[in-house]
Amino acid sequence: MIAPLCPVCESRLQCGKAVWQCPAGHSFDVARQGYVNLLTVDRKHSLHPGDTREMVLARRRFLDAGHYAPIARKLKALLAAFCPQAQSVLDAGCGEGYYLGALGTFPERWGIDISKEAVRCAAARDKQAHFLTATAAHLPFADGSFDCLLSMFALTAAEEFARVLKPGGIFVQVLAGEKHLLGLKRIIYPELLEKEKHLHPELPHFSLLHSETLHFTFSLTGAEAVRDLLSMTPHVWRISRQGAEALAQTDTLTDTAEIVFNVYGRHPQEKLL
Repeated sequence: MIAPLCPVCESRLQCGKAVWQCPAGHSFDVARQGYVNLLTVDRKHSLHPGDTREMVLARRRFLDAGHYAPIARKLKALLAAFCPQAQSVLDAGCGEGYYLGALGTFPERWGIDISKEAVRCAAARDKQAHFLTATAAHLPFADGSFDCLLSMFALTAAEEFARVLKPGGIFVQVLAGEKHLLGLKRIIYPELLEKEKHLHPELPHFSLLHSETLHFTFSLTGAEAVRDLLSMTPHVWRISRQGAEALAQTDTLTDTAEIVFNVYGRHPQEKLL
């Protein structure tokens, strides 16, 4: 088993059933659901960072309904193609664990998220994976711990990702394309502003091995399902009162997903500082 690092002194943690402890005596309780909180106060940007319980439950309902199943299938196919011998994978920003759960064949599956509510939900539903409350900007793992790393619509911390990946390891970055969810946007915004997106960024310590864009259409029935979709997106933080009122009157929606998959390879010979 991969041994996480103490977030206080960065020594390796001894992972017991009830408590994780480092040689310096810093200890972290294992929650009833099975996750461990390694997010120290100095690394929080608010009292309760990340998605709320309501947002996590909305995300779980939406994903469990299968609307984004094509994304999970494509992710699994790409990992099988680009790292078929991989033993360990880290989902940096795992949410409630849907995508990590689709990769059940990996002997070691780890997920981190800054939201305690998301990690609690993920750990409760998937007892075979390991979940931590932590930030992708300071991953609590030793150098070269993982074969694969995922960022599913989440922060890309290239330096940290390269550090915890083995030389030659794979990083899969999943982004929303420029035309992603235009149907939802047309409801909640009075006009659509064109904003350039960097969908194939150059990342230090990585080479872009492969990129492809996935398009698929899905339909939602019921006001709750439409609201759940909003909760899956950053638009939930940006929506105006008028947009919220328009969405409240919408109980059916057919929309198109546009998802960009970038597969990066960690430079095999490069040494990090």
